[in-house]
Amino acid sequence: MTNDKKLKLNKLGNNMRTYLGKPANVVTIVFLIILTLTVVLPLVSIFVDSFTISTIGESITANLPLGSFTGAHWKSVLFDGEYNYSVNTFWRPLGNSIGMSLVACLVAVLGGGVTAWFITRSNLPCKKFISTVFVFPYVMPSWSIAMFWENFFKNTSLTTSSKQVGMLQMITGGAEHGLCVPQWMVYGFLPTAMCLGIHYAPFAYILIGGILRNMDANLEEAATVLKAGRGKILGRITLPIVAPALISTVLLVFSSSISSYTVPAFLDRDSNFPTISTQMRSVAGSPNTRGQGFVIAIILLLFSVAILSLNNWFTGKRKSFTTVSGKSGQVSLVKLGKVWRWVFAVLIIIAVVFCAIIPLVSFALESFCPGGEWTLYYWTTTDQLSARITGQATGILRNGTIWKAFGYSLGLSVCVALIAGTCGMLIGYAVSHKRGSRLATWVGNLAFFPYLIPALSFGAIYLSVSSSLTFLDGSFILLLLVGGIKFLPFASRTGTNAMLQVSGEIEEAAVMMNAGWGKRITRILFPIQKSSFMSGYLLPFISCMREMSLFVLLAPAGSLLTVVLQDWTNNGLHGATPVANGINLVIIVTILLFQFIINKLTGASLDKGIGG
Repeated sequence: MTNDKKLKLNKLGNNMRTYLGKPANVVTIVFLIILTLTVVLPLVSIFVDSFTISTIGESITANLPLGSFTGAHWKSVLFDGEYNYSVNTFWRPLGNSIGMSLVACLVAVLGGGVTAWFITRSNLPCKKFISTVFVFPYVMPSWSIAMFWENFFKNTSLTTSSKQVGMLQMITGGAEHGLCVPQWMVYGFLPTAMCLGIHYAPFAYILIGGILRNMDANLEEAATVLKAGRGKILGRITLPIVAPALISTVLLVFSSSISSYTVPAFLDRDSNFPTISTQMRSVAGSPNTRGQGFVIAIILLLFSVAILSLNNWFTGKRKSFTTVSGKSGQVSLVKLGKVWRWVFAVLIIIAVVFCAIIPLVSFALESFCPGGEWTLYYWTTTDQLSARITGQATGILRNGTIWKAFGYSLGLSVCVALIAGTCGMLIGYAVSHKRGSRLATWVGNLAFFPYLIPALSFGAIYLSVSSSLTFLDGSFILLLLVGGIKFLPFASRTGTNAMLQVSGEIEEAAVMMNAGWGKRITRILFPIQKSSFMSGYLLPFISCMREMSLFVLLAPAGSLLTVVLQDWTNNGLHGATPVANGINLVIIVTILLFQFIINKLTGASLDKGIGG
């Protein structure tokens, strides 16, 4: 070897050692490899499987050998006219989902946006209470709102199996004389859209409220001086300023609603309102049509990516219209008047209590007082309440299946939170230190990409992976991997924003004191941004504990508490409804308890910076 080659090799080696001597570079490379393996390759896998005969059932149906390349799955989903298969499997459910999502957007934006305006821009009383309670429906599992809707409106006139006295019928006269709403108000299109709108209204409240809270008041004050009316100020100044938040809210709520599975599945008791997500669950869950499920998953994924790309285009375009360079230190609140401020407050409190507090009351009543008489029977009985797949159908407190699933869900949620929160913090560290570089940008985008994938589609992606790696099928490791990657975007964005707020001089001073990288992270950076980092752990925990759509294709029967809840909910036999409501109450109380503890210990809160 010549001296020139030796010099070049030595120089290359020195450059590598220098590059790898910086922790941010090592973290970036490690997560580039991890995210490529866990995000990019599974996407490639599901795309390939959508063109492949991968099960014996598909092989028999298509009359092709296993492993064959075919476009039959795509043709069946999109163009099969026999018995209107494509229409019933894809096109009609897609139309139902689009209409449902549009109504959900309207409910969420009006409810969340109007409340945010009253909280941030008016002298409305009881702001702290409203702001705190308003976010409850978003913390709850989405199907909790659907269960409450059924508990409240169900009645003895329905044609479904749920011919029971609901809260509305009971308080308006009982089984004989109480008010009975028609079935379309209990099940189907309208209830599904309303429940999704209520669930995502806090999301709109947080986004729009944050913009209104920090909005420059100079333009409004100038318009007031020029004697412009409140209507003109709202239409010409306030709404254009919050337009990016409104557009983002509409598109994100639409994307989340169209891929929602639990609420449409729960409120389709008469099987007359199929949606794209419920159809995907049906075909992907069958070995004979699994490839068609992968096709629908890819279409849902492309739908969501297109919607969120449109959101980025709108918000990016809006930035070029920035005209205000300063911020008024005083926000001019609208004076509602002594009477009207209390009228609006009472109306909002009634709506908030109905959507956030009464659901908890209804679950308690349905489990402790199902027939109008207080009883602990459905919590403590050793009787077999109904025939169950698991073979155990005793009361909640004596039901080993329920508590085993609770422990499994709690353990999974804690592990997912630890993995997602820690990885998010490390990614935030790497991206903030290497910001502007292509490698850091790629890692940051890969970490956020799972957010763009609908939960049911993400589960289908890993169903495709587990069909090849059979040792992962239904395992805790598979659920941990899926949850950790799916909820990583919350933690990575939180970690990145937190790290960007920390001056580099702080870490440089620690380096000069010979503090190791681990000590700098745990003793300096984490304590400084403890509240933000804890949010990066809290959000994945909450999301995982309440999640069903993500795991419905992957979790074995009786494993997760949400899966057990679905089993009891779908069981129309005696005793199933009170137990299902009790399980739902356990899930919600657990989530709220963890959120309360984290809030008291660290100050992390969803509504922080908006209300009160």
